[in-house]
Amino acid sequence: MATEAVTAYLGLGSNLGDRQANLDRALEFLGQRLRVKKISSIYDSEPVGNIEQPRFLNLVCEIVTNLTPKGLLALAKGIENKLGRIGGHSGAPRTIDIDILLYGDEVMETPELTVPHPRMAKRAFVLVPLVEIAPDVVHPVTGKTAKELLKAAKEVQGVFKWEGV
Repeated sequence: MATEAVTAYLGLGSNLGDRQANLDRALEFLGQRLRVKKISSIYDSEPVGNIEQPRFLNLVCEIVTNLTPKGLLALAKGIENKLGRIGGHSGAPRTIDIDILLYGDEVMETPELTVPHPRMAKRAFVLVPLVEIAPDVVHPVTGKTAKELLKAAKEVQGVFKWEGV
């Protein structure tokens, strides 16, 4: 356990099954263990890397936790397992993916976890919802705000606000 509460940001994505229900259930499970302060709108986005798969629904949430980064990772992986995520390579289709984007102003790199998320600054599907709920949050490595990172991102056109079906 961390000694004091930390604000962190999580990115959630789903492209298998009932994508919106998967996001809703993941948020419900997170809310049982953490304080979920803000939740972005849901965004529909094109897959990145392995493009031969269904489109994703993504959102970002702001949480407050007393868990350490590794404890938060363990919680996220447990929720992914509970919701039927099957291990596989990065970029594979999934029922749910929960990434730790930012954990306070922590910077860490271990074999299991890198914080801030190593690819978040280049991913519009993360930056668009992050800017919606925390435009002025600062990336502890680049020193840039989420809003500045989004402005510099190149692939913004593939991210659309989800209206639900």
